[in-house]
Amino acid sequence: MKTIIVAGAVSLVLALFGTPLAIRAFTRRGYGQLIREDGPTAHLTKRGTPTMGGTVIVIAALIGYWVSHVVTRQPMEASGLLVLMLMTGLGIVGFIDDFIKIYRQTSLGLRSGAKLAGQAVVGAVFAMQVLDHPDGYDLTPADAHISFLRDIGPTIGVLPFVIWIVIMIAGSSNAVNLTDGLDGLATGATILVLAAYTIIGVWQYRNDCTIALTAQCYQVRDPLDMAVVAAAVLGACFGFLWWNAPPAKIFMGDTGSLALGGVLAGLAVCTKTQLLLGILGGLFVIIAMSVILQVGSYKLTGKRIFRMAPLQHHFELLGWAEITIVIRFWLIAGLFVALGLGIFYVEWLPG
Repeated sequence: MKTIIVAGAVSLVLALFGTPLAIRAFTRRGYGQLIREDGPTAHLTKRGTPTMGGTVIVIAALIGYWVSHVVTRQPMEASGLLVLMLMTGLGIVGFIDDFIKIYRQTSLGLRSGAKLAGQAVVGAVFAMQVLDHPDGYDLTPADAHISFLRDIGPTIGVLPFVIWIVIMIAGSSNAVNLTDGLDGLATGATILVLAAYTIIGVWQYRNDCTIALTAQCYQVRDPLDMAVVAAAVLGACFGFLWWNAPPAKIFMGDTGSLALGGVLAGLAVCTKTQLLLGILGGLFVIIAMSVILQVGSYKLTGKRIFRMAPLQHHFELLGWAEITIVIRFWLIAGLFVALGLGIFYVEWLPG
């Protein structure tokens, strides 16, 4: 438990005091946000706000994780390192996308195909690696199963598993990316899901089959380290949100949104709660679906369902204040997290 607390505290302090340094550095170099011309007109005032703040989140989380293990002398586990590798890899893809936008002075960065290719490569490497690195009990960070509250059904084979995980990682990272359209929205919603995974990691550790072999124990390789990773990224997001809350002094950019989406997917894979992530991150699912429905409707019928997609911009065009949308969407995210945790715990109820 000390490792979890240290990881969260260190990353929070680093992000809280490191973000203003990043704001000044990015401002001097002209790393400002470019705004879509077809977006809500209220966003035009945000032009020039420093972006790529996700670099602070990634660096603070990595340092927080490392320091926590050094201080408590707990070994860094394969699962934790692989999830952080996934976060960093997707953060690099997002950084390239952000840098191209700044260099070309356009709101469009990497082509969608190139971005998906980068996500697929990083995701495939992660998927292959989680099937390796057995511990003393012959447990690997994941196995070739689909999971909900734990592994379900028969093994699906290595290739289908890799394809499934790549789709899952691409979906999660892009969903968080689409949510990152209003000040603090994606950061706050991600914090809530990370809090859930901190709880899940601790619960799985307390009921680990290698500690107490019971009917409901969890065969998860490194549950405590998953809680440490979640806490480290959670602390970094908390510190960043201080400056990213409306009105934002800095944006996370694709650097942050892709990295955070990757962390959530990685935690779901290594805690064997892949499908549960769809409930815990229900807000991200709704926002991603709003884009899919909007594009599909327009291509099939020539008509739009929403005034604008993603969904948060629809409510902006209806006249809702930005802060109102952010807070209400945070509340929705919190309800989904509560529902997901309730489902996770329900199998422990008597009967």
